Amino acid sequence: MTIDRENIVGVVLAGGQSRRMGGGDKGLLAFGRATMLGHVINRFNPQVGRVLINANGDPARFEAFGLPIAADPIGGYVGPLAGVLAGMRWAEANAPAASHIATCSSDAPFLPCDLVDRLREAAAAAADGVIPIACSGGHLHPVIGLWPVRHAEDLETALARDGVRKVLRWTDRHGTVPVDFDPVAVAGRTVDPFFNANTPEELDQARQWLAGDRDADA
Repeated sequence: MTIDRENIVGVVLAGGQSRRMGGGDKGLLAFGRATMLGHVINRFNPQVGRVLINANGDPARFEAFGLPIAADPIGGYVGPLAGVLAGMRWAEANAPAASHIATCSSDAPFLPCDLVDRLREAAAAAADGVIPIACSGGHLHPVIGLWPVRHAEDLETALARDGVRKVLRWTDRHGTVPVDFDPVAVAGRTVDPFFNANTPEELDQARQWLAGDRDADA
């Protein structure tokens, strides 16, 4: 089965509470010449038909990005699956031709530029309905994947009725295929492409790598 890039909605998951960063929107923290979220969007946008941000609270704080905002349809901060569901429901209502959503985290600034193409290839080679999930260094990254929109009803039932919260517990119902990504070169060193800045120390490290990478290009 061929999956057309234009029929994929990219969903940047920014609906968490960022407790390890001290609260607030870590994606809006300064990163290079922009914000971490802006950096992620710039890498993600060319890979999909359109992009939206999954975030809760006042959507006005994301106005500068000029993108639609979809809040979790399940209240109480139940985890990233609620963001996946938000993307699926938004696609159903606003992009009826979309067959899949691709998700990424708002705190992974070195996201691979071939992420979605690789996930598409894996989905095309797998059984119908299987969910490709990104993997690096032998570790799955359950919030970074390609999800058939038609699973929305099953996911909502799992969240609202069955109390499912762990991503892999739900994806196991449909089958999961890991898609392995090599480290990326940043500032002369190899870095996990899904390095995520969860703490102030990790954000400082990512800023240093980004600055070094730009110095090398100068």
